[in-house]
Amino acid sequence: MKKILIFLSQLLILIVIYQIGTQIGRILHLKIPGNVIGILLLLILLWTRVIKVEQIDVAATWLLKHLSFFFIPIAVGLMTLGPIFLHKGMIILFVLVTSAFIGLLSAGKATQSVILKKEKVNVNSHDHSL
Repeated sequence: MKKILIFLSQLLILIVIYQIGTQIGRILHLKIPGNVIGILLLLILLWTRVIKVEQIDVAATWLLKHLSFFFIPIAVGLMTLGPIFLHKGMIILFVLVTSAFIGLLSAGKATQSVILKKEKVNVNSHDHSL
């Protein structure tokens, strides 16, 4: 029962952040989807340590584990867009490849910076223990 309450409370945190992002987009008339604003808000909250990873870890892990299930409606919706893909397919392919490359490059650089930061911390902690 305790695990279920932890999961639900963490899921509630993520839902509230999503809703805040949606409301920010609606109130400020931004052309950015609310879920993207919510993700950026979550990133800021994690960076500033207002929210710690442990506070959302169980729910976020569960959501990531079942991520492919959430894309089924999108895949079905794409099946209705055949004519658009016939006429604009090369442009869409270019955008997809370019955005995937930028995403991979960004993730790689972020991972490298985290690894380098951890290595510096480990080296500094070994220096002080001598």
